[in-house]
Amino acid sequence: MRAAALYTAAGSLLLTTLAAAPAGSAPGTPAPPEANGTAVAVARAAAQGVEFGPCADDGQDLPGRMECGTVRVPLDYARPGGRQIELAVSRVRATQRDPNNSKRKVPRQGALVFNPGGPGASGFHFPLVGMLPEWKRIGAAYDLVGYAPRGVGRSAPLSCRDPKEVFKGPTQAPTHPSESYKRERIAQAKTYARGCAERSGDALRHYHSLNNARDLDVLRAALGEEKLTFLGSSYGTYFGALYATLFPSHVRRMVFDSAVNPDPARIWYHNNLAQSAAFEGRWTDVKEWIARHHGVYGLGETEEAVQRSYDWARARLAAEPAGGKVGPGQLQNLFLQAGYYDDYWPTRAHALSAYLKGDPQPLIDLAAPHREAAVEAENASAVYTAVECNDAPWPTEWEVWDRDNSRLARVAPFETWDNVWMNLPCAYWQAPRQQPLDVRTGPGELPPTLILAAERDAAAPYEGALELHRRLSGSVLVTERDAGTHGIAGGPNACVNGYVEAYLLEGRLPVRRAACAPHPEPKPRAAR
Repeated sequence: MRAAALYTAAGSLLLTTLAAAPAGSAPGTPAPPEANGTAVAVARAAAQGVEFGPCADDGQDLPGRMECGTVRVPLDYARPGGRQIELAVSRVRATQRDPNNSKRKVPRQGALVFNPGGPGASGFHFPLVGMLPEWKRIGAAYDLVGYAPRGVGRSAPLSCRDPKEVFKGPTQAPTHPSESYKRERIAQAKTYARGCAERSGDALRHYHSLNNARDLDVLRAALGEEKLTFLGSSYGTYFGALYATLFPSHVRRMVFDSAVNPDPARIWYHNNLAQSAAFEGRWTDVKEWIARHHGVYGLGETEEAVQRSYDWARARLAAEPAGGKVGPGQLQNLFLQAGYYDDYWPTRAHALSAYLKGDPQPLIDLAAPHREAAVEAENASAVYTAVECNDAPWPTEWEVWDRDNSRLARVAPFETWDNVWMNLPCAYWQAPRQQPLDVRTGPGELPPTLILAAERDAAAPYEGALELHRRLSGSVLVTERDAGTHGIAGGPNACVNGYVEAYLLEGRLPVRRAACAPHPEPKPRAAR
């Protein structure tokens, strides 16, 4: 980027941004170097913009209306003139046509930027949702913008190990692991943390949520948006909340879908404990649904009977993996996905039923690792680990992890230990840690925002939405009662979608809280 641009077209923006201290700064205190660096990067991006063009051939059959480009951001915001990285950005322009009356023109309202969460997930293909009926009204008024956050996909991708190591054989997933198994997983966590440090070097420290929030402001400026309209799901709600705290005057509208608990004391170790506890309740929901449809699946007429069927399958797979590829670990992951999305319930129940009746193929089709996805899976895991480990202090003594999770596993065995193994590299992390920002806005600092939450969401327990609602002054919370799907905007609940459309299209919100009845449960499907 041209340095001269800082003193020409973008000069007034640069001076305005530099003069604004970040939210929460005491009057008269100097802005931290990252704040000044963000101002420099924002001014640079505003001057250059995004040069959108045809999307590169990446093996995806992308409709022609989607455009792609890049935005450059500093690797280190304290040194905005240093190394730059590129974020891959995508866009489908607002149709400006009423989907119910193609002759009626709809005013364009700017860009709607989306992040799906993770950390480690890419929103690059988000603009394609404009083709779905639930999104057509929003896609008429907004340019739908997606992007791959730093470290993800083509955006300066992170890696912590050889992708060939990702899907090595069927795995175990003991709910009450032995001491020898724990020692094995500790060694793996140490190796993984070391691999992250060796592969990324000093750059590793710059992949964290505060920088994701700063990147979002640079993207806003590059898109030519004076204020940001943003929809963040899951982890996207956390760095979206950081954005709202750091840059409240830059916010137009924000939707927080399936909110993470932003309490600094819970980032991230205690949030993961809460998640493991919540998944036990969601696993019960899955089993109760399967039991209600015993006539279709034959897995048991009670939740306890379904658990016995599942345990029997685990034991059989431990002794002889299905197709040589699907062990207890793959089975557990399959039903963990069902904990996120209830539309997965019928296929998962059918696969378990067929396996126990002698046909392993449906289980193999769903649960066997796809080696062609190894690079993407390794990258997503690396970004997840780097961001969460960098974001906050973690316990560094195994005894703390062992004590807390051994207690939890007595009442919540389904997900507890797998969650430990996923996060344990943070105990041995070699990069410096951030101190979590105290997410909080006072009256009048932030425009009204919309928080969406399903009451039985396990991936982002409902308490997180309540906490975010308390911390963002003027926010409105819409709850889907007695439901647990993770990510509810644009889904099957017309009531929820109505609130999202009223807010994004008209700026209309309920007074403080509202509730929607749950969307219908999935219907069982018998084998064909």
